[in-house]
Amino acid sequence: MQIYIDSKQRKLKPIIFVGHSLGGAVATLATLWVLEKRLRQSSPLCITFGCPLVGDAGLVEVVGRENWAGNFCNVVSKHDIVPRMLLAPFESIAEPLIAILPYWQDIMANDSKTVLHSSIQDACRTLLNNVLQYTHTVTNYGPDSIRELDGAIKISPYRPFGTYMFCSGEGAACIDNPDTVLKILHLTMQSYEKPCDNIVQDCFSEHVEYGSVLNHVIEMSISGRRTAKPDSESSDKMGMSLQLEAIGVGAQNDDAPIALQMARDIENNHNTNVAKVASELSEKQCIMAELEWSKERSEKENAITYYDSFRKHEDIDTNLRRERLAGFWDEIIEMWKRHELPSDFQSQNKWINAGTAYRRFVEPLDIAHYYSTSEGKGNYLSDGRPTRHKVLQKWMEEKEKTRSSRGQSGRTKLASLTQDSCFWAQVEEALKEMKNLEQGQHQKLGSLEMFEGYATKMINDRNISSDVFLEGSSFMEWWKEWKEYKKSRFPVWRSPLHEIMETEGCKG
Repeated sequence: MQIYIDSKQRKLKPIIFVGHSLGGAVATLATLWVLEKRLRQSSPLCITFGCPLVGDAGLVEVVGRENWAGNFCNVVSKHDIVPRMLLAPFESIAEPLIAILPYWQDIMANDSKTVLHSSIQDACRTLLNNVLQYTHTVTNYGPDSIRELDGAIKISPYRPFGTYMFCSGEGAACIDNPDTVLKILHLTMQSYEKPCDNIVQDCFSEHVEYGSVLNHVIEMSISGRRTAKPDSESSDKMGMSLQLEAIGVGAQNDDAPIALQMARDIENNHNTNVAKVASELSEKQCIMAELEWSKERSEKENAITYYDSFRKHEDIDTNLRRERLAGFWDEIIEMWKRHELPSDFQSQNKWINAGTAYRRFVEPLDIAHYYSTSEGKGNYLSDGRPTRHKVLQKWMEEKEKTRSSRGQSGRTKLASLTQDSCFWAQVEEALKEMKNLEQGQHQKLGSLEMFEGYATKMINDRNISSDVFLEGSSFMEWWKEWKEYKKSRFPVWRSPLHEIMETEGCKG
């Protein structure tokens, strides 16, 4: 890995991590490490053969969100037990696995197929039966049902991610939907054609025969036979039939075509939903443009921030636009929570940028509405902030982690929109604290000094917009009160913010 890091400054070349069995797990972790560190502009590729499962549902979510699934290709033979083994809790496989390992190590080292001792055969059957039992449980219950079962039945946390290439004597098929992969991992372990003892033998022998498996798939691919893909140009029914034949699952198995059809339906629904919200986004951007026009008019004609203008007098049209935009983003957040949008939806630049622009422009109006109504008796940050703004901010912050790693220079001019969408809520709370301080609540002094430090940093980083410094803004009201309070007690008081404000450093 150190060699890889040292060479990244040289001409970029494609890098592929490859591993078999536990080596596949190491290759997977190495690829995740490179992706997480963003060491290259070109993404690495990971190819594994007979690799055990590596991560839980949380890792699957991260891989989907970061759009890394396409970086992983996991080749799995029809009866190889290793890629399925960790779907069973360790407690259920530990004893038979310990008994089998010496035999397994022997056949891997010598590439031989020795006759199994009866005790080893019994351990193999026990391991296979336990794995089949738990894969059946995992693949036939939804996430909510599994959480309910987890108290009574121990459930493994491991889940698949990436593209899975299922291979059999009939060919190969590629599947990338994690839920469908789970079902196929279970269904391909079952067999209606071979006696049980043969399946037990195959579960272990197939794990060391990936060289011949790969050669067979290549031969079939060259001859144009049964290497099926999910995006087959044939009809859905024919395409699924080819996939099932390729992975060696008989047509008499009703669960397999259902699993494939569900995966296609989910993908189609995701595409339909994305098209729907994208069309609606275009309409909502027109509303955003109308709000921008109102903001400019307020600042130029009335010399007042659009925050303070709305705070003192809620314009009916502006409020209606605010509510319509809120409804749109609330719907998107709910669709995302119900998994009705692609797993990487929240990391796509289009939606990150649109959500951030909405939040920075419209959340100040939500804050103004909160403090101008009876709701404003509380603290917006802890009591009134809508979920949509919290979620959209989280999406942006997750994306910023990837952007910042590439290096970004600081601002040289004030931002067109204040970058912290909760800035005006901080100002409102500071104004409240000033009133409390004037009433003798000197314990509020610490929080006001913290706000002064926060405002200073915002200005120094140029993360604040120029309208904040308009004469009648709430921020300037706070600043005058704070300066008078400090001067009345410390006539020679100076602070970094005082220097900025007095020298008009806030203008640029």
